[in-house]
Amino acid sequence: MREKVVIFTGAGISAESGLRTFRDMGGYWHQYRLEDVASPAGWKANPEAVLNFYNERRKAVLEARPNAAHLALAALEEFFEVVVVTQNIDDLHERAGSSHVIHVHGEILKARSTADRSLVYPLTTPELALGDRCELGSQLRPDVVWFGEEVRFIGEAARHFAAATKILAIGTSLSVYPAAALVDEARHSAEKYLVAPEAESVPYGYRFICGNAASVVPHVVKCWTEGRKPC
Repeated sequence: MREKVVIFTGAGISAESGLRTFRDMGGYWHQYRLEDVASPAGWKANPEAVLNFYNERRKAVLEARPNAAHLALAALEEFFEVVVVTQNIDDLHERAGSSHVIHVHGEILKARSTADRSLVYPLTTPELALGDRCELGSQLRPDVVWFGEEVRFIGEAARHFAAATKILAIGTSLSVYPAAALVDEARHSAEKYLVAPEAESVPYGYRFICGNAASVVPHVVKCWTEGRKPC
């Protein structure tokens, strides 16, 4: 059985591929607050604005490309059992070649029924519009977790964290809960690192490596594949 490595990624790794984080968009998107275009209440009040917001985000995702960090993490699968737990809604990990990705906040390149959340559809175009309906005749919405909605696959992700011998958290502020609490599920003996340009706090037992994901992550991966701890 191969050694298990868990990768936990936040907006910082995608930002290095040119994708702006929600926090970086400022208090308003055009004339709307972020909460108005990324919440159930916003959807009820103005679904067209919500769809337009995510259409813009989806176009940006489709134009983005995996960076060196995504590619290095995918290559890690040659040596370890790798599980990527991501807070990001893009598909850059998958396009880089990672085969086991858990999206706790959903996926922007999918839509789901507003009548039955189990009805999920891959999107073949960047646009999702009013009048696009599921097989039940209900309006489709982005298959992402909005403010106030339940985060997905937390139990599954926690089990992977608890079983891993190596954990690498990348580009996350660890401020969005409950996903941020996953780092505390790691076993005491696991080798644990947090990679980010800066960190207000570092979880207990984790070593902080200051730097951008695209430059630091390939180094960490190289050390692990050579049987060394990152310097």
